Order: sequence, then C-alpha cells, then structure tokens
Amino acid sequence: MAGFDTIENKMESVGLSRAAIDAFRHAVQTVESGESGLIGESSILPARDVAEWDDLTAATPEADRELIAQCVCIKLNGGLGTSMGLQKAKSLLPIQKGLTFLDLIVKQVQSLREKSGAPVRLLLMDSFSTSEDTMAYLGKYADGGFNDPNEVEMMQNRVPKLLTATLEPASCPENPDLEWCPPGHGDIYPALLGSGWLDRLLAEGVKYAFVSNSDNLGAQLDLRFLRWFAESGAPFVMEVTRRTEADKKGGHLATRAEDGRLILREVAQCAAEDMDEFQNIDKYRYFNTNTLWIRLDVLKKVLEDCGGVIPLPVIRNVKTLNPRDASTPEVYQLEVAMGAAIECFPGARAVCVPRSRFFPVKTCSDLLLLRSDAVAIDENGMMSLAPECKGKAPVVSLDPKVYKLVDSLDNLGVPSLKHVSKLTVKGEHHFTDGEPLSGEVVIG
Repeated sequence: MAGFDTIENKMESVGLSRAAIDAFRHAVQTVESGESGLIGESSILPARDVAEWDDLTAATPEADRELIAQCVCIKLNGGLGTSMGLQKAKSLLPIQKGLTFLDLIVKQVQSLREKSGAPVRLLLMDSFSTSEDTMAYLGKYADGGFNDPNEVEMMQNRVPKLLTATLEPASCPENPDLEWCPPGHGDIYPALLGSGWLDRLLAEGVKYAFVSNSDNLGAQLDLRFLRWFAESGAPFVMEVTRRTEADKKGGHLATRAEDGRLILREVAQCAAEDMDEFQNIDKYRYFNTNTLWIRLDVLKKVLEDCGGVIPLPVIRNVKTLNPRDASTPEVYQLEVAMGAAIECFPGARAVCVPRSRFFPVKTCSDLLLLRSDAVAIDENGMMSLAPECKGKAPVVSLDPKVYKLVDSLDNLGVPSLKHVSKLTVKGEHHFTDGEPLSGEVVIG
C-alpha cells in the first residue's frame, strides 16, 4: 500500500483516538513488512521461574484499605457470545439463582468496598455491541454508581478490515458495519491511553490493575495476591495454569532464548513443522488464563518509551468481508493479544494458579458446570468449587450438535455434579434438576 493515510482518515471519521490509530498503524506496518509473525521452535525454551499461587498467597497477609484503594478491577466485556447463539453481552447470561456474570462481578466489587471502606473501582471494557445492554442492566445498581458510563465504562476500539490483496480498507456500502472488526483484547492498552482512563486512574492514586475476562468467574481479586504483587516490584504478572490434553492446541508460555524474556506463542504463530512440539504439554506446561496484574505507572512509562504503542505481535485472521458470503473479498482481521505484552515489561512474571481460577464460559458445557452444585457462589459473588469436588472441577462434555446454543439447555435440566469426575452426554437427554450423579457418567 502507498501509505497509511486512507486507513487513518477512515478511523478518524468515526472518532477513534490517536492511540488507537497509532496502535493499528503498528499492526499494519508489521504485516506490510512481510514479517511472518511465527515464533520458531529453535528461538524459545520452556518457561522457567514460574511461581506457584498457593506458595505466594499462603505466606502473604491480606492487602489493607490503603492498598485496596489503589486497585482497579478491569473486566473485558466486549463479547456477544454469538457462538452460543447470543445477541447480547455474554456477561448477561444467568448463572445461578437468576444472577448473571455481571451481577456477580458487581457483588464482588461491592464486597471489596464494604470490607475495606475503600472506593474500589470497577471498569468494564465494553464494545459497541455490548455497551447499551450492559449499561441498561446496571441500572439496578445505580446506588453504587455502577450505571454511570463515565465512571465504569471504557469503550473498546474497532479497526478496519483490510483487503489481503492490497492492504487497503475494505468497503461494503450496503452494510458499513461489515467494514470493521474488533482488534482483540490487546486493545486494552490503546483504549486505556486514548480514552484518558490511564491518566485519570493514576491521578486518582490507582496504581494496580487486575484485568480478566467477564465470563471467567474464577478470576477474582485476591487480597493476599494483591499484597504480594504490590510488594514484589513486578510490573506485570500473568496468571497461567497447567496445560492438559484438552489445552494442547491453545497458546502457551515460553522463554525467548535470545534474552530470557517470557513470551506467548499462539497456535497462529507456530509453523506446521513445529506443531508437535507446540502441543507437547510436558515441555510447554503453562497456558495464559488471560488474567493479568499490571502496574499502571509502569504501563504509562512503557507506552511513553515506545512512542505511545505497545509493540504487540500481530495475529492475521483471514476471513471474507461478509463471513456469511464466501464470494465477498478476502480480508485480514488484524488482532493483538493482551497477554502478549508480557514480553514488553522487563521483570514481568508468571504465576501458576489453581484451575479453580480459570472457569471461562465458551460453550454450553462450560455453562452447565457453572449452573450446577459443583460450583458454589456466596452472597458476595465469590465462586468456589464444592468441597465434594476436592479441588478438581468435573469435566462436562455435551453433544455439540445438540447443545450448541444456550436455549438448548432449557430442556436438559441441571443434575447434581459435585460427585462427578466426568459427564458426557451424547444426543438429546433430560435430567431432573438436582438428579444425583457420581463418578464418570456417559449418557447416550
């Protein structure tokens, strides 16, 4: 392409910030330069010096009021859950007793405020698709100021889809929305900078950010770990957990051989000839839970040192302009991953957390587990595994041909899973709510 001007003009025309434009410029230049984005097996080593969560928290006292007041909980809330048949924010899905992810997130923050007497901040990174529904739902928490977008919302940016042939912005006059795509959760950095939230938080004395996905109820702000993080001096900590056979196709943590820094390698960054090693869970033992702890003052300095842009690796997704029409032009949707910033922070660390801190909901199988008695949710919105599970969550596998969409769970029922190691359902079935199951159960 001759230059970035056309892209810049397009982004300016919809009011995107200078930080968002500069971040996308970096992504486009990376693609334009011909960089493959691949991370070769010979350039990395297994991750080392990964601390254990239980060891750190057992020896650390809880954070006090002053420390809690310096922390913001940031939840990534831009997802619609379209793969599960949703047309609204996934965080509005009911979990237990009619409470949604969003209810439980608010309850957790309310509990922190009550416990500490500190004005703990909640900041939701919403998208254009989730903002309206989210803010309307939060009207029920007006007394705590949770329904004021000026106090709780940071908008995710959007970026143009680019024609693979020319790297020019794609055009779709009959449906202009198809010209845009989300930039991935790595957008949190330009969003914090460009929205003014980074400077605002620092001015208010907020120094530590706890960042996680809104659909991961296991990611809860832990006061012992907050104390450890504040005293450790680490600028950036990633929560990782052990890979299992079910995770071998997911990205993993590694150490860059050249300088010893921790990095992420996603499957899209792995050459075909390295795939066997990529999936070697004994060699590469940890994957990113997408829960981060970030020193905001250090983030500000890294941004300043890098010209306002965190130089994240770029993931190129090749799609058609209209995903439902294979005849439309082929485009790049350029994305960046939030956790990839670990390589940009000297002294960054990784901590291996129990699997109970990683409960993402990507499928109906995940949702059924959360709705069952294997998961206990208290009055403060805090989630834990039932004691009967002995620290290990049941594995739930519903037939994806039958139970792909959320509505399909209405006729399934919610059995008791606290004594189950694995539940597999093949074909259609109906459980009586609370129906006791135990051990490894196969239906159908």
